[in-house]
Amino acid sequence: MNYKPLLIVLGEPRSVFIEIFLKAYKKLRKKIKRPIILIGSAKLIKKQLNYFNYNYNTNEIIEDKIKLIKNNKNINIINVDLDVRKPFQKIFNKSNDYIENSFNTAIKLLKKKQAIGLLNGPISKKKFLKKSFSGITEYLKYKTSSNNVAMIIYNRKLSVSPITTHVPIKFVNNKITKKNIKDKIKLINKFYKKFLKKNPNIAVLGLNPHCETTDSYSEEDKIILPSIKNLKKNGIKISGPFSSDTFFISPNYNKFDLVIGMYHDQVLTPIKSIFKFNAINITAGLPFVRVSPDHGPNEKMISKNISDPTSIIQSILFFERSL
Repeated sequence: MNYKPLLIVLGEPRSVFIEIFLKAYKKLRKKIKRPIILIGSAKLIKKQLNYFNYNYNTNEIIEDKIKLIKNNKNINIINVDLDVRKPFQKIFNKSNDYIENSFNTAIKLLKKKQAIGLLNGPISKKKFLKKSFSGITEYLKYKTSSNNVAMIIYNRKLSVSPITTHVPIKFVNNKITKKNIKDKIKLINKFYKKFLKKNPNIAVLGLNPHCETTDSYSEEDKIILPSIKNLKKNGIKISGPFSSDTFFISPNYNKFDLVIGMYHDQVLTPIKSIFKFNAINITAGLPFVRVSPDHGPNEKMISKNISDPTSIIQSILFFERSL
């Protein structure tokens, strides 16, 4: 059986991503059937291979030859030029063009359906996205002209998704609307059925502490509960709203596959506390499946060779198991 390759964009040059990729490659290269193709600087990869004392060979390929790649015997890479002199180059102005070119290369191949999906390394939101996008989820939505996307932090035991992603807290309540809630949950439910072959049992959290408010307007009564009732009528297995302060006690969350929160840290903080690095970030709603490890560039740990590769291992295995 021929497996379409998985594309991995290396992302920010000053990052722990290549270190953890190499750890994942060492563990998985002989176990997985799907070819992996990196998109990024071949020069940077070689410098870090040498720094971390790996003796793997690289296999530089051109875009129109990726169909010929059948295994992971060598580290397959489509080179994107980057002038690097050190294995851990500081972030500099040309990094933005390099990252943009890497994503453009990946998206072009995915639009041609020459790969199964995209896994990307972290980027510096401040340097790369600046103020144009709040996160890579929103960046890829724009790059692919997608109408609606959702962030899912996925673990096979329990996943979470925020209705609002990288939004300052003071703006969250303005974005909690019936349309946003229903559109996101319908999209996620469809994703689960298509790619995970599962009809998920979904829990929805409230916005206010204990799902109560002393204000005259209650988002739970006016927006969240009516949205849940509407989604139930459309055949979605859904319950709530639940109070977030007690929901993530194991007897509660064990009943569900997915928890919908109203804002980013409401659900990402508990899921990371429960599963640590054993979770991955999935973007639903793009023309292709996009996954990233659930960590950032982590500049403080660069070059120390102590970063945990669990999340990237789970990211690669997701494509191996599910697609």
